[in-house]
Amino acid sequence: MPAKPHTLVVMNASSFRAHFDPGRLARLAGLATLDEPCWTEELDSPAARRRLAAAEVLLTSWGAPGLTPERLDAAPALRAVLHCAGSVRTLVSEEVWRRGIRVTSAADVNAVPVAEYTLAAIILAGKKAPFLAAEARHGNEHRRLAEGLGDLSNHRRTVGLVGFSRVGRRVAELLRVLEGTTVLVADPYADPEEVARAGATLVELHVLSLHAPALPETRHLLDAARLRRLPDFATVVNTARGSLVDSGALAEECARGRLFAVLDVTDPEPLPAGSRLRTLPQVMLTPHLAGSLGTEIGRLTDHALDELERWSSGRPPHGEVTASTWARGHQA
Repeated sequence: MPAKPHTLVVMNASSFRAHFDPGRLARLAGLATLDEPCWTEELDSPAARRRLAAAEVLLTSWGAPGLTPERLDAAPALRAVLHCAGSVRTLVSEEVWRRGIRVTSAADVNAVPVAEYTLAAIILAGKKAPFLAAEARHGNEHRRLAEGLGDLSNHRRTVGLVGFSRVGRRVAELLRVLEGTTVLVADPYADPEEVARAGATLVELHVLSLHAPALPETRHLLDAARLRRLPDFATVVNTARGSLVDSGALAEECARGRLFAVLDVTDPEPLPAGSRLRTLPQVMLTPHLAGSLGTEIGRLTDHALDELERWSSGRPPHGEVTASTWARGHQA
């Protein structure tokens, strides 16, 4: 049986508590050699550097410091970084792959609650429920229904997904629950056959639930011009990255009553106290809660521990991040 790899858990204190209950900590101890302390939230103190010097595997999550060349120099035995969360964009660099260090992510697992949240947001948006609820707080619910906000239904609706990412793909599949829904996908990298298998159609950018990575070329992907192209009473759902949307232009369209928005992420995050998006009844804001929270975090931990078991036995990982996918932001 292969020797258990020296493993160090690197994440902030709240993440460590969320990821490792006694059962999962016991499983980790059965898979790895854990020196004391087994966990650190920083990599620069003398104590952390002593642990880092022997580490062959890092289990990382939210709050882990970036793996700079200096920190990698202090980890000569490091062979794998197994991330217990989604994106590793701010954690790793090209230097990690140059040194032959393997990287995995739990992005596939984290996509599950994000897709579920997005489906719920789409269904509620079809009925304009969040926005009518905002009106109801002011006693205006019957007036707004009488005035009309378009077709308040989820039957034979058209939903556009910007980005056929892990989340976008899952959302397309989940949308099959809605009878007669037409799902359009805008993604220059997507395989048309794969999109078709998910029950969707690949098109140019028209309409919208956002599932693209935050890259320089995707900043304000939804700018004023594209927002104007959306039909009246359309809803923008963003569970991806706040920078994909021009917040000012979206606020203008919502203030006119032409568009609606469900925003789990914003730019900046959080929004300034005086932002118009905070006060408009046409906008529902949630505090970045679509991703894994509560008991959902245990699935991320289990995924990373499964990856550790596979890596230790020489089997290929299930959630590997490569230099090319990292550069394109596709691991997010």
